[in-house]
Amino acid sequence: MDDASEQNAEADPRFPSGPWVGFWLQRRMPGRNRMRDLVLRFRNCRVDGHGTDCVGAFTFEGQYDLSTARVKLHKRYAGAHTVLYEGQNDDDGRWVWGVWTLREAAGVDRGGFHIWPKGHHDPSARQVAAAHPVELAPPEPVPV
Repeated sequence: MDDASEQNAEADPRFPSGPWVGFWLQRRMPGRNRMRDLVLRFRNCRVDGHGTDCVGAFTFEGQYDLSTARVKLHKRYAGAHTVLYEGQNDDDGRWVWGVWTLREAAGVDRGGFHIWPKGHHDPSARQVAAAHPVELAPPEPVPV
């Protein structure tokens, strides 16, 4: 991060800028799909970042709300699709967890995700359910 970015970085400890780690879950790809080289920058209720996972390189852009601790991110894979990530920080040591949604011509797919600042213990190691907060329904058809 450059000096100007550090000066404008979010002061709220729930949203520290810098390296993060995490994973997403998808029914047709069993197990935790790890995000690597994930860097997030929080400032002025906006968040951006980048990383890689088993699908490829991606960027994150979105916003966060300090009063509700909700986060909404658009994960864009280079030259490919965009995935919506909606989650929140409950200030309970689980950092940011929630649900991702992918709308495709074949329908809607969704799953859980969980991210936290690098250097902190894996908050989901003992509670996989916390990383997958909703019962996943079958994909919904997208109206044509």
